[in-house]
Amino acid sequence: MELEDLVRLRRARDRMDRDYAQPLDVPALAAGALMSPGHFSRSFRAAFGETPYSHLMTRRIERAKALLRRGDLSVTEVCFAVGCTSLGSFSSRFTELVGESPSAYRARRHDAAAAIPACIVKVHTRPVRNGEAQLSPSS
Repeated sequence: MELEDLVRLRRARDRMDRDYAQPLDVPALAAGALMSPGHFSRSFRAAFGETPYSHLMTRRIERAKALLRRGDLSVTEVCFAVGCTSLGSFSSRFTELVGESPSAYRARRHDAAAAIPACIVKVHTRPVRNGEAQLSPSS
């Protein structure tokens, strides 16, 4: 892969990280990277190990977890605040990545994480798709 392509892909990923709550789609991101949508998706996956959609949804679920921990917004409000347009799709994806529904996550106590710096909490609570192998030292 060309260095210029990697730079454009990184910019697209940075845009997803920054503007996760905006309506973003592959054709718009691909146009910004000066690539066709198909080439953009294949190149993004090759460079970062996940599809653009998966990356964006992981970022949205990360932010949703933070908003749900605060407890002052409903699940529906959080869904729309992070840029999702379907409560059903949001709840399904959240459950897939986190292992519990948004309502269950919101309802349980999160006091233990309150004393931990946000940057550390973010690393340890990052959603992981089911099926991703977590290698143990014996693997």
